Amino acid sequence: MPYLIDGHNLIPHVGLSLDAAEDELQLVDLLREFCRLGRQKVEVYFDGAPPGQDGTRQFGAVRAHFVRLGSSADAAIISRLRSMGNAARNWTVVSSDRVIRREARAARAHVLTSQAFAQRLFETLSAKRTPVAGEDVALSSEEVDEWLRLFGERGNKFGEF
Repeated sequence: MPYLIDGHNLIPHVGLSLDAAEDELQLVDLLREFCRLGRQKVEVYFDGAPPGQDGTRQFGAVRAHFVRLGSSADAAIISRLRSMGNAARNWTVVSSDRVIRREARAARAHVLTSQAFAQRLFETLSAKRTPVAGEDVALSSEEVDEWLRLFGERGNKFGEF
């Protein structure tokens, strides 16, 4: 299910600072990895873009909307939800802003707080992280059973293990 994200609302929940010059691009990088690992699609909205830096940019599976100074990401998210019509029910809106969450529910979209999404983001990033060469990897009991089953079948079929 794709996500519509209130970017500045999420930044503090992922350990970034709204005062940092590159906070938005750092969040986009995290979201790109989330999309890659979880096979997701994300639209993230940031407000306060200075003249000449506003607009929409594509970063892999992340579409970042930089809303011009004087307008708001909240209004852009609400407008996007309304333009989706019935398709909004196939999206999850990420924001802790009450107005955005109310509008998302009215559009029948799924809703997650920024804090809940940050937890999902970090779970995805840590669970599917590719281990570095030589790093020990802990397998779950289900994974061990699956490997034993696979190698056991192969050993039985070919008379070797």
